[in-house]
Amino acid sequence: MPSFRRTAGARTDPRGLLVFDTRALDRRPGSARTESRAVPAPAHLHTGMAWIPQGAELDLEIRLESVTEGVLVTATATAPVAGECARCLEPVSQTLQVRCQELFGYEQNGRDSGEDGYALDGDLLDLEPVLRDALVLALPLAPRCQEDCPGLCAECGVRLAQAGPGHYHGPALDPRWAALRQITMQPSPDGSPVPEIGEENGRGRP
Repeated sequence: MPSFRRTAGARTDPRGLLVFDTRALDRRPGSARTESRAVPAPAHLHTGMAWIPQGAELDLEIRLESVTEGVLVTATATAPVAGECARCLEPVSQTLQVRCQELFGYEQNGRDSGEDGYALDGDLLDLEPVLRDALVLALPLAPRCQEDCPGLCAECGVRLAQAGPGHYHGPALDPRWAALRQITMQPSPDGSPVPEIGEENGRGRP
């Protein structure tokens, strides 16, 4: 269901870059026209860790078709996507293409023809709410710089893709046994090893 509709009393600005004039269709069922248009992306197209930068160029292919209930619009939009890799936080850039189709009903006696859908404002069709829904829903929630990105090292935070397969910290040491690192083995007079405690523990040799 559409998440945004023109509010009662609000009028559509015919100068809007995503506003289309449907008068050429003459409201005759079967009448259709196509149009290509490049427009700047509106603000707040984002979700999760990906977004479409405000002002980035959107390439649109639009088909408007007159039907009995209103105007059926079919739109294909191509947009640049920016974001951060969900595994290693490196910048991500890719291209997104979406296709959407929606019916804009005719207004009747100054009221929208369908409360649960979109409506024309006279002869004007505002595509922005439809396009916004389609683009935001298509954005990846957890983008990746590459499909097999290994992420970050849990010990030091380095990117594992750069560190290479030999990156290794060894098994984690239980902090309760950290003092054992200070003990070295020294030979006794009979040749058997005897533990020696380092000076840094304050006890010296036994």
